[in-house]
Amino acid sequence: MNITIDREVLLENLNIISRGLPSKSPMPILTGIKFYVTENDLFMTSSNTDISVEVTITDSSLQIVEAGSTVVPGRLFIDIIRKINSKKVNLFLSDDKILIVKADRGEYKLHIMDPLNYPKIDFVPLENPLTLHSDVLKSLIKETVFATAQTEKKPILAGVNFVNSNNELIVTATDSFRLSQKITNIREYKDFNITIPNKSLDEMLKALDVYDGDVNLYFTQNRLLAQYRNVCFQTRLLDGSYPDTSRLIPDSFPIVVKFNKDELVEAVERVSLLSPRDKERDKEIAYSIIKLSVRKDRTIEISTNNTVYGDAREEVIPTFVDASNPITIGFSSRYLLEALKSFMSTEISLNLTGEIRPFVIRGEKDVNLTQLILPVRMD
Repeated sequence: MNITIDREVLLENLNIISRGLPSKSPMPILTGIKFYVTENDLFMTSSNTDISVEVTITDSSLQIVEAGSTVVPGRLFIDIIRKINSKKVNLFLSDDKILIVKADRGEYKLHIMDPLNYPKIDFVPLENPLTLHSDVLKSLIKETVFATAQTEKKPILAGVNFVNSNNELIVTATDSFRLSQKITNIREYKDFNITIPNKSLDEMLKALDVYDGDVNLYFTQNRLLAQYRNVCFQTRLLDGSYPDTSRLIPDSFPIVVKFNKDELVEAVERVSLLSPRDKERDKEIAYSIIKLSVRKDRTIEISTNNTVYGDAREEVIPTFVDASNPITIGFSSRYLLEALKSFMSTEISLNLTGEIRPFVIRGEKDVNLTQLILPVRMD
């Protein structure tokens, strides 16, 4: 193998490939990046068993002197390419044991691994895609993935559920204490119900990053492949049935309070500095508990009581209040802040049904986005 390529082109594709590299692996070969060079193309592959990524480089700057294949130490190789300053990079094998990286006056020698030991990656066949624009796909991920469970107690909740029913794509995430749901209409496509791991979606989001264009999605029973430009990003799907969350969202709300989103975020951030941590409900999750009170005079107060550090309370001026009775409701400030930051709208509404019943957050411009939070008992 002997190639020369523009460093910027190589680094751009390595940044995508890095999404499939494990931080550690029981299979040392998977910590490497597989290079496969034909007479015309360069293929690079990474995999951590959950995620597999392959890029195909046909750039005009790619000069192939000799075809071949190898596996290079992944993160070390990326760090080298990132640090060097030369415009061109020459990569070639010496005695099939060493990869030599030549860049201007610099030369780096890396011990390589046998490509025959690299597991064969079977990518989903590229047939009958569901095509979404990258902006739509990135929004679906950003507005939901944060609400997934971060522990493996209920593995299915560590993923985002994608359901297509009559060309209405319903994307849902929940960790049992909150729920995020985004609905969007898609072109005519077969119905499906899949759950994608949250870590895979986080890496997909990073891989897409600045890409602006269509993404083709291909499915099998246990895998999803996202293909765009010269990239194939594949992830396993979670096994099991995702819980039915359709009945969690109330149909009507006796109390509706609207706020300027940024003003509410700033007030919650200030008050939550003194909020106590409640670990009783789940020892692995810390809740920053605050209270929101709608008074008889329709003023709104956010407060918290901390026996160790002190108390905080702040009045927030709403843009609209519809409430027949006063109410005080407690909840995690972190959950509220993460939910609020998922909205593009400048005005949001808190829709309440009772002190111990879930409340819903919606935005004036985010018509198909719903955030739901389970309150905390204040007894």
